[in-house]
Amino acid sequence: METALVHQSTYPSRKDDYGSTLAAFLDLGLSTKPLTLALAAVERDKFKGSLARLFTTVDLVLIPAMFMAGPTFEQMTLSDAATIDNLLKFTSPLDMSGSPTITMPCGFTGSGMPVGFQLVGPHLGEDVLLRAGHAYQQATDWHTRHPKL
Repeated sequence: METALVHQSTYPSRKDDYGSTLAAFLDLGLSTKPLTLALAAVERDKFKGSLARLFTTVDLVLIPAMFMAGPTFEQMTLSDAATIDNLLKFTSPLDMSGSPTITMPCGFTGSGMPVGFQLVGPHLGEDVLLRAGHAYQQATDWHTRHPKL
């Protein structure tokens, strides 16, 4: 819904200028009922509280960046709900929580596609997150490697 709000001046009036995945995502936001949105806000607050409690015992959390290695253009243009959910399942909850994240490269698949992970920090914990990302880059060289195109 918030993404649809940001794009309200150009969507749906210029829908043809949007890719099918983003258009489907915006359509989903525009069709969301107010009660569903209110329930989502309650769940978001619960999640934010859980994260806040977690960060009283840990400094950072490491999770996948995506459900797969770097997606192809074809994979990014699918518009069914399951694909959208998969593309966003590791990033969207954190976007809504206010917790900062940083995505770091950590390898390649056998076919040469890049793989990454996310470090998640506490609310307003960008300083710890950036120091950890910098330390990781000092200890590895993944950030200097590029996929073969």
